[in-house]
Amino acid sequence: MALLAFQKAAIVQANGTHPADTGSPEVQIGLLTERITYLTEHFKVNPKDHHSRRGLLRLVSQRRGLLDYVHRCDVVRYKAILVKFDLRK
Repeated sequence: MALLAFQKAAIVQANGTHPADTGSPEVQIGLLTERITYLTEHFKVNPKDHHSRRGLLRLVSQRRGLLDYVHRCDVVRYKAILVKFDLRK
């Protein structure tokens, strides 16, 4: 199940720099993290769903790429993102 519009709006509002900010790395990482969390819970109930597992790996890779980009550009911002979303390095 995809994120609903009000869920996306809440993530954008919580992480964006302005109300229409959908492109900043913080917002994108927040949206990906929410989808990853949902799929992780999904696999606890459906362990044989290998097609969705491939999608999960793709999402994790996208998030890792965004985190690497932020780390290259601004280390302080990167560390703040790790703390905010409770991610491991």
